Amino acid sequence: MIESIVQNLINALQWGSFYALIALGYTLVYGVLTLINFAHGDIFMVGAYIAFFTATLALTTLGLTGWAALALTIPITMILTAMVGVTLERIAYRPLRRKGANRLYVVITALMCGLILEHANLAILGASRKAFPTLIELEIYHIGGVTITNLNIAVILVTCLVFAVLHYIVTKTRVGMAMRAISYDKFAVPLMGIPLDNIIVITFILGSGFAGLAGLMFAMSYPVLEPYMGALIGWKAFIAAVVGGIGDIRGAFLGGFLLGTVEIMVVAFFPSTLRDLIAFTVLLAILTWKPTGLFGIAKTTKI
Repeated sequence: MIESIVQNLINALQWGSFYALIALGYTLVYGVLTLINFAHGDIFMVGAYIAFFTATLALTTLGLTGWAALALTIPITMILTAMVGVTLERIAYRPLRRKGANRLYVVITALMCGLILEHANLAILGASRKAFPTLIELEIYHIGGVTITNLNIAVILVTCLVFAVLHYIVTKTRVGMAMRAISYDKFAVPLMGIPLDNIIVITFILGSGFAGLAGLMFAMSYPVLEPYMGALIGWKAFIAAVVGGIGDIRGAFLGGFLLGTVEIMVVAFFPSTLRDLIAFTVLLAILTWKPTGLFGIAKTTKI
């Protein structure tokens, strides 16, 4: 029984890592712009496809193998995915922001951008699923009655490292200080000489880059890609960010792992058809108890 629980916890940590990485992008953009970027799940999907083509190029054309191919795939995937996020910000969100459009119109635009990414992928690459190539050999370790792979360990450690780096950026650097200042009062920040657009671009670079990294690791763990793979996992990551307290990176990180743990444990002890029902019921109970999320703080508005 204990071995089964430990095994499921390891699986939950890996599954929750994907939610956590995507949720960090949601909470970054919301914290700075008070914008829910509903296209973020599809940016994750684009990252997985970029990783697919980069990995295929590295293995077949360049003749790289193993860790060398992975070392090339990671930065290219993150950079190109970040460029996709910045492009969306520049074309879709910035014009609305400069015109002072209502937040509702920006949210609708974000939904539209996500649909464009999905259907553009479908139109260009077709509906057939793609098998992600093997970059590193899977190594399986048996510890007592628990089975763990090198990929399990890598996904969990990389997610924790990303959170540590992001936490350092937000709390210890000038860019992070500017992000926090914008989230507090975006109208006064330009008067202090802080380049608002530059900080917003950096925010999208970080969030989209992490989504691309999540797409790569997800494709390596579950090597089947299809155009709508980012829709459901993106919505769930958004819910995880809300439960953790959207706008707080600690909440997004822990919310992702919480949702992953609940889902895996439900599947372990109940029929899999009840996974979403029980998981969302638990999350709804948490929000009923604490509407601002685990780390969220109620804000007051002066009028």
